[in-house]
Amino acid sequence: MRIRAIVIRILRQFFHDKRTLMMMLVAPMLILFLMSLVFNSSTYVPKLGAVELPAPLIQKLQDSGAEVTSYKANEAQDELNNMRLDAIIAMTGAIPQVTLEGSDPTKNKAVIFLLQKAVQNASPTAAAAQAPTINYLHGSADMASFDSFGPVLIGFFVFFFVFLLSGVSFLRERTGGTLERLLASPLRRWEIVAGYILGFGIFTTLQAALIAWFATSVLGLMLVGSFWYVLLITVLLALTALSLGTLISAFANNEFQMIQFIPLIIVPQVFFSGLFSLDTMSVYLRWISVVMPLKYGAEALRNIMIRGAGWGTIWVDVVVLATFTICFIILNILALRKHRKI
Repeated sequence: MRIRAIVIRILRQFFHDKRTLMMMLVAPMLILFLMSLVFNSSTYVPKLGAVELPAPLIQKLQDSGAEVTSYKANEAQDELNNMRLDAIIAMTGAIPQVTLEGSDPTKNKAVIFLLQKAVQNASPTAAAAQAPTINYLHGSADMASFDSFGPVLIGFFVFFFVFLLSGVSFLRERTGGTLERLLASPLRRWEIVAGYILGFGIFTTLQAALIAWFATSVLGLMLVGSFWYVLLITVLLALTALSLGTLISAFANNEFQMIQFIPLIIVPQVFFSGLFSLDTMSVYLRWISVVMPLKYGAEALRNIMIRGAGWGTIWVDVVVLATFTICFIILNILALRKHRKI
């Protein structure tokens, strides 16, 4: 009887806590659904630019599964610089000259394998003599997968830990009564939010700087561009995560409920951060990435660290991350109305 009473009490607690029920039942199905869409996506089709290639070789490349478009040399180079092509293929005598975009080792290997297959099919007896000459616009043949995924991981860890720590810390401020005392003071809501954001922001900035330094200086992650741009993006990501974490904490009553938001807020962003190719996803699924702050941060970090991009390339990502932060701060101010009416 006493065991039954404990069981009944626990069941009642779960049924009264609708948020916990949703996290236990809905969140796993949502994540599995996203994973099925990501991992069941179509095979990646390499995008190649052909410069004065023989028609039979172009046909073989297309038969092997590539998307081949003919360009003039300068047009192809522009497309490659703007990352709309994976490689340029031209002929020097009988030898194919390949210039890879180079920032993604997986795509590099796919292009090289496909080209070798096409050359073999076009002329099996001369395949050895026609081994392509490989050049890299970014990266090199020695570029490791960690160099490609490293910038994304930097962005993810900064975003994840700042989101979690800021949300839990702000929640403790509220449950401990500190926030209520501040709300009872003459301070305006925006002053309270600004104070918290700036206060937490100092430590999140230090954390972001430490992670960026450790990854590039200690782990030896590839860094072609400026470290200061890397620091700028990681700080902006941290501020976005900070403002989002404090916002979400307004809808949690304890630390456990704050952690419950991770499957809904953090996990979906991983699928659209660059760890998985968006090019193989359905078009409608790619639109979800537009509202994912981590996507912009990871993309900017890859452009800086692998492609050596400067302000002219990353300014859009900077503006988007700053806009996310400002919007979340405004929503934070509005969310305080549930604690105090003015």
